[in-house]
Amino acid sequence: MSSERIDKSVNELEGPVTEVPVDVPERMILVRCPHCRHVVEASVLSQNLDVCPRCGHHLRLSARERIAITADKGSFVEWDRDVLPHDVLNFPSYRSKLDVARVKSHEREAVVTGEATIVGERCALFVMDSSFMMGSMGSAVGEKICRCFERATRKGLPVVGFTVSGGARMQEGVTSLMQMAKVTNAVRRHGDAGLLYLVVLTDPTTGGVTASFAMDGDICLAEPDALVAFAGPRVVEQTTHKRLPAGFQRAEFLLDHGFVDMVVERKDLKDTIGYLLFLHDAAAIADPSHAAPRAPAAFPKEERWPAPHRMQQPIDSTDVTPYDLVRRVRDTNRASVPTVADQAFEGLIELHGDHEFGDDPAIVGGIALLRGRPVTVVCTDRGRNTKERVARNFGSPAPEGYRKALRLMRQAEKFGRPVVTLVDTSGAYPGMEAEERGQGAAIADDIMAMCGLRVPEVSVIMGEGGSGGALGLATADRVLMLSDAVYSVVSPESCATILWKSQKRAAEAAEALGITAPALMRLGIVDGEVDADGLGTPAFAERLADRLHQELSELAPMEADALLDARYERFRRIGRFDA
Repeated sequence: MSSERIDKSVNELEGPVTEVPVDVPERMILVRCPHCRHVVEASVLSQNLDVCPRCGHHLRLSARERIAITADKGSFVEWDRDVLPHDVLNFPSYRSKLDVARVKSHEREAVVTGEATIVGERCALFVMDSSFMMGSMGSAVGEKICRCFERATRKGLPVVGFTVSGGARMQEGVTSLMQMAKVTNAVRRHGDAGLLYLVVLTDPTTGGVTASFAMDGDICLAEPDALVAFAGPRVVEQTTHKRLPAGFQRAEFLLDHGFVDMVVERKDLKDTIGYLLFLHDAAAIADPSHAAPRAPAAFPKEERWPAPHRMQQPIDSTDVTPYDLVRRVRDTNRASVPTVADQAFEGLIELHGDHEFGDDPAIVGGIALLRGRPVTVVCTDRGRNTKERVARNFGSPAPEGYRKALRLMRQAEKFGRPVVTLVDTSGAYPGMEAEERGQGAAIADDIMAMCGLRVPEVSVIMGEGGSGGALGLATADRVLMLSDAVYSVVSPESCATILWKSQKRAAEAAEALGITAPALMRLGIVDGEVDADGLGTPAFAERLADRLHQELSELAPMEADALLDARYERFRRIGRFDA
């Protein structure tokens, strides 16, 4: 059980517990939550996976406790138990500290490695243990984790890692520091083999562990309120002479700043890990007898479905001008793109952040199943109400949004997943901060990446396709448009203002710009049209899913080099000129 437990009789406890009911045993194990100070019976806490039932604080677990609640019962087989630390520097009192740590933790080192199944999915597993010298990383820890990745690479297994550490082990000097590079090299070789590394950051993960393999995962999860930092809070405060704000360096802070994909409560961790492993298990997906597990962290469908009375009315195609379509796709009643994605894809699980600076809510992306095939999905999101629209810059992505999309597309390429982008944006966000963070470079990087991804790509203009902000997500093998969507080099209002010095001629500009699906199909810019009737309903989602499945089925048999050549020729043909 956790070291934070208090083994006292009820009569010995101080504070609010002053009376003992006659039916309470003479002695019981009680735990005082270190966060809210609430006293909980140990058995109740254990049933709640060591999460305080009052405040939700996640208490620390030993490595064995973590394995017990994560791996399928009886599936864990330990590796390299005999790898032990060595006092290479004859550091004062190091050996006695190791002896104390072994007694306290009942472990030989600060990490346990092995093989297990999680919700039926086979994986290699390493779990760090804070009760052994605060999970500090010495040579033996680095060696065990390195061997874990090497064996997983040979066996073709994904790796699931749980990190908890105070950083490098000072008693081993620079030898400890070098474990950062040693393990990172093993992680890289495992990744080069096209294998998944999923890491879970638990409290605390700091120092050299954070600056190496803890942040190297393809997918990075964290437990609520876990401290994750390179320099610990005390070091930061001593250096800056400033008191840190509440929540600084906690898991939710990292989520907001784009460094973790999800913050997942302990009760949902096993199912979430199992589902993510399934999405990367080609054999399980291809096996019709293998039922897909549920996606516990999928988009909350009930929150994203538009209210029936807010559905847009069917459009009468007679006498509809291009500018009528512009106004229509900007209508706040229009179903948001994630709403449609929820309906069209199965088990869509959202991944957050660019892992560099932030998490732009104008871009929503993740992994899902399309007719049983794993795909990476990237959507723009205008929001469903005023508060959301402001937070999402009305669907205009910032640089970190494009970099999040780039990260997810690169991840898709590594695992051989097709990419589907659903685009509805008036353009990239034109703010000062966006320019400071490299808006143009971020869009250019996305276009360059989409030109060279060695997996099939299908993009759909779902509403408004605004200039380079849309192209950064739509440089694909196949580009489709909804029948009422528009795609333009510039907004009609801006065009009219620039050319004719009056926004009143916006309708005329829209007509001249050729922004509708039929016009763009004639120019070879768009490959097909999807009927927008019933947008936001399951019937429309089914129609969209069928079309996406058809397009990807045609692209899937193509070799990567042939795919790249065809993509190059597709864009090479666009344009009209006299020579």
